[in-house]
Amino acid sequence: MARREPSPPGDESGTPAFSRRSFLKTAGVGAAATTVVGGGARGEAAQVLGPDAVTFNLKVNGTVRAVTVEPRVTLLDALRNHLDLTGAKPVCERGGCGACTVLLDGEPVNSCLMLAADAEGHEITTVEGMGTPEKMSPLQAAFVEKDAMQCGFCTPGFVVSGTALLAKVESPTLDQIKAGLAGNLCRCGTYGRIFEAVQAAAKAKRG
Repeated sequence: MARREPSPPGDESGTPAFSRRSFLKTAGVGAAATTVVGGGARGEAAQVLGPDAVTFNLKVNGTVRAVTVEPRVTLLDALRNHLDLTGAKPVCERGGCGACTVLLDGEPVNSCLMLAADAEGHEITTVEGMGTPEKMSPLQAAFVEKDAMQCGFCTPGFVVSGTALLAKVESPTLDQIKAGLAGNLCRCGTYGRIFEAVQAAAKAKRG
């Protein structure tokens, strides 16, 4: 027979006392419903958002745009579902594949792991801000030239990460390219052509 755990002690009215389990459940709900923005070592007051939707501005591809979302909404979902920027892809949604990569102040980040509210005040660049079908960036053109995609689902993330790499390293070695793209996965296995595309783009940028 399974052993039953003793009931928590209660008061004289028979109401159970405050338990560790109820505390954890309450704390979890509170953490999921609200987002704390700001504050830090300098002693600034933190701003608590939520649980209802709030409106704030995101600077995306050079344009400031207002979004109204719940504080729990990720940057990826805000971009795709509220700003109609669908280049960043939801794949693993746990920061393991890189398909959702965008630039935050020039640095590649997994937008599925970042709250949209935390991106306020930063420069966000998505793959849509790097070029268009009519006027592609050197790296986008190199991806086409080298046929560096198959299903194409991972391609925007690779382009974003590759762009960040080329902004820092003018003539990256193969090892540097592999390190710069290490956070991006291609399930079709076109890594060789992706690396060639980055090398070709670096050469094109040097003239």
